[in-house]
Amino acid sequence: MRNIRATICYDGTDYHGFQVQPGVPSIQGALIEAIASLTGETVAVHGSGRTDAGVHARAQVVNFETSSRLPIDRWCQALNARLPRDIAVWAAEEAPPSFHARKSSKRKTYCYTINGNRYPDPMQRRTEYHHPGPLDVPAMREAIRCLEGEHDFTSFCSVRAESESKVRTIYEARLLQADVEGMETAPGVGRIRLFFTGNGFLYNMVRIMAGTLLAVGEGKLGAADIPRILQAKDRASAGPTAKPHGLSLWSVDYEI
Repeated sequence: MRNIRATICYDGTDYHGFQVQPGVPSIQGALIEAIASLTGETVAVHGSGRTDAGVHARAQVVNFETSSRLPIDRWCQALNARLPRDIAVWAAEEAPPSFHARKSSKRKTYCYTINGNRYPDPMQRRTEYHHPGPLDVPAMREAIRCLEGEHDFTSFCSVRAESESKVRTIYEARLLQADVEGMETAPGVGRIRLFFTGNGFLYNMVRIMAGTLLAVGEGKLGAADIPRILQAKDRASAGPTAKPHGLSLWSVDYEI
């Protein structure tokens, strides 16, 4: 048996998340069907993480075992010919038998994208959240740094989170801002991207961090409130859960 590692990009708008669920479309299900069509095998596809309904991935990593002898340099083209147009395999390679997309990962990076201009960008509407008004970007930049380090993120996860321990490490949290060509240029507008790199993330954790940072940008919270929210260990103390379509799994690292 060969262990194939693949990097997948997808627009998650029309899917009920990565994981297979009965009666609804999923990324994992589409991959299983494409592999079956190609090899005649029904395989188990393991993802580095389970993105929720409406969430996207720029570089999700999966692995699966197969007895197919298809040359490795033909896997991307062969799978892409069988996958929906909103899912693409960008890379494929043979991995050691011990490699597991989730268990072997060391860190992941998520990106939450905000369009802070007065008017929406129809070409990006599926992958960014539109906030029609200026945001206090310096305050958001100060606040996002307070999330770095090892913390108990109980305040920043859904009450449905299954993990017993809510302690996670955010290695890097940063904000990037850029003008959108053809739109106004002014403080607090443009395309704002929030990047979070960590050793693991709780259910809805990134979306709640993004929603809290939006509240900071709106002046409803201050950067100085972030340590207090962390210490509270109470979901009600943080901001709202940001909409799913602005979130993308950006990258997965396996070596530090």
